[in-house]
Amino acid sequence: MATAAPSAASRIAVVTGASSGIGAATARRLAEAGYRVVLTARRKDRIEALADEITAAGHDAVAYQLDVTDRAAVDEFASAFQTVGVLVNNAGGALGADPVATGDPAQWRRMYETNVIGTLNLTQALLPKLDASGDGTIVVVSSTAGHATYEGGAGYVAAKHGAHVLAETLRLEIVGRPVRVIEIAPGMVRTDEFSLTRFGGDEEKAAKVYEGVAEPLTADDVADTITWAVTRPAHVNVDLLVLRPRAQASNTKVHREL
Repeated sequence: MATAAPSAASRIAVVTGASSGIGAATARRLAEAGYRVVLTARRKDRIEALADEITAAGHDAVAYQLDVTDRAAVDEFASAFQTVGVLVNNAGGALGADPVATGDPAQWRRMYETNVIGTLNLTQALLPKLDASGDGTIVVVSSTAGHATYEGGAGYVAAKHGAHVLAETLRLEIVGRPVRVIEIAPGMVRTDEFSLTRFGGDEEKAAKVYEGVAEPLTADDVADTITWAVTRPAHVNVDLLVLRPRAQASNTKVHREL
């Protein structure tokens, strides 16, 4: 199936959490596909450097420092646009791997705020702009954690289940409007920061997540999948796409060559 070029009215793509990992890779891919990408994240230096990189490659990108959990800031950001073609809700992440009995409520709250409320904030603020484009797409980057649980992951699992349900419900509520809702649910993805952040900078614990796994997914694998889904013809909606490395059969079944 051929890649559909973005129309003039829908060529702006907003990517949250674009300072690293899947977000940064997705911004690069969408820029290559012809979108004017708007990079958002809290780390201004990172997204400005990425915008410079994308621009130097002959594409179109701008950086906007944004905390997706700050609703006033999100509304101010959204007011700058008349139309938006694509919103990639990628900002999120995991904190800790404690059992329910000893989990840190502050970490649970932070994960819910970023993964769910952040997605809600951007979606609500930009939905009228996506409507106005006549051909809008909302992408929610959830996780296989949003579809099956595992020990030590309840806080993250709960947040990603929330993101999944948000996408599923929104799709029901806006059917008939010119906006698609796509959920991309990656499994094991090895990036520079995800597991390191989850384990508070403990490099040994972070490395053990991928120990013996020959080829975890990369950020670019996920970005390629997101871009493929976004660039399907307007009448084609990829409701839910789960992707894992070949070595991972489920959240708890992983082949390791040790």
